Amino acid sequence: MTDDKNTALYAFEKYGDMVLRTAYSCCGSYSEAEDITQDIFLMLHARPVVFNDDEHMKAWLLRSAINKCRNFRKSFRFSRTYSIDEENTGNHASYCMDTTDIEVRELISHLPKKYSAVLYLYFYEELTVNDIAGILKKNPNTVSSLLQRGKARLRSEIEKINETGGHHEEK
Repeated sequence: MTDDKNTALYAFEKYGDMVLRTAYSCCGSYSEAEDITQDIFLMLHARPVVFNDDEHMKAWLLRSAINKCRNFRKSFRFSRTYSIDEENTGNHASYCMDTTDIEVRELISHLPKKYSAVLYLYFYEELTVNDIAGILKKNPNTVSSLLQRGKARLRSEIEKINETGGHHEEK
């Protein structure tokens, strides 16, 4: 690891992309994800946290990203001014891998937050159920149940899209 002065820089270099992906997945807005990511690392720079190891740092960063996204989704700005159409302008095309990946991430982001966070951490960050439980401060059995229910909801959404000819309908 590193000393307090370089903790934020070290964390950004090692986990910056992961935090950005997590924020984007949770809030659905690339520009907001960038702002959230910047806020997290500025906060860490201003008030350094002592981490036991890199895994502790990673968990703290993921938890911070998820919490900031929840706050964003509760905000007046999101509820009154956010438009998904504004985000589909292609300004983040190089960030996302391919169309299928974008569609699946979009479906996951439209699921209830209790499922989307668990699915994202499991599939995209490749964390174990126990790791996710630690990050979300939930019982591993609860995380496992949320993961199974989330997968079932995601499967159901994909089946609906296949039945309607490939168009995702907003609820």
